[in-house]
Amino acid sequence: MSKGSNLVGKFTTSVKKFVQDVESDHTRDGVTSTNERLRMVDSKINESYSTIKGALTSLHQNYESAKADNGVYNRYKLFKKMIKTVIKLDTQYWILIEIPKQEKHEQPSNYVMRCCSVLEKANATIDGKSSNARQAEETRIQSNRERLKSMSIPEIEEENKQLINDVYRLLKRYNNLRNTVHELKVSYMATKVYPGPARYFMLKDMVKSVLRHPSYMEVCHEDLIANNMISNGT
Repeated sequence: MSKGSNLVGKFTTSVKKFVQDVESDHTRDGVTSTNERLRMVDSKINESYSTIKGALTSLHQNYESAKADNGVYNRYKLFKKMIKTVIKLDTQYWILIEIPKQEKHEQPSNYVMRCCSVLEKANATIDGKSSNARQAEETRIQSNRERLKSMSIPEIEEENKQLINDVYRLLKRYNNLRNTVHELKVSYMATKVYPGPARYFMLKDMVKSVLRHPSYMEVCHEDLIANNMISNGT
């Protein structure tokens, strides 16, 4: 076994042990720390999720606009442009956060806490936030700590369970959208060997495939529910 494999194995083992330690810590400090970590990972993933969701929503809007153009060549150029804008998220790795895949028999709670550990390490290594953003984050953390002080340990644990469920669903949605974008990039690159006329129909079908993909349809459904709630004043 290589030295690199040994290091990966040791890191994985240490993370799993850390997760077990967190789950067994039912003190006030322990459950408060877990709450803060869950809120941190929720915020981090939401940033990237919003970015990729916005890119796909723009793709949808641009596709609908392109259909009004009667020129096939113009639509061909528009299809290329809108697809390249989206797949940039997959080629420029620093735009979106990287999260580990869930292991086959890994429990959702363990997976969420493992993602917390991974993102904490990444956040400690790379911090591109402005001073204002860091200050705002510190203010949110302090405000949450004050809120938790008025809660009992069982109440915080119950909130943590809900946070784990929410973060887990967000992780799944985010991973699904990332996979969709990656598949789009692979398909787009594969069309480069084809002549323009044939490629036009390929690009068109690729965009339609993304817009009909279950992961994007879930986003549309999510937005529809949110808009209905706003309309109903709830």
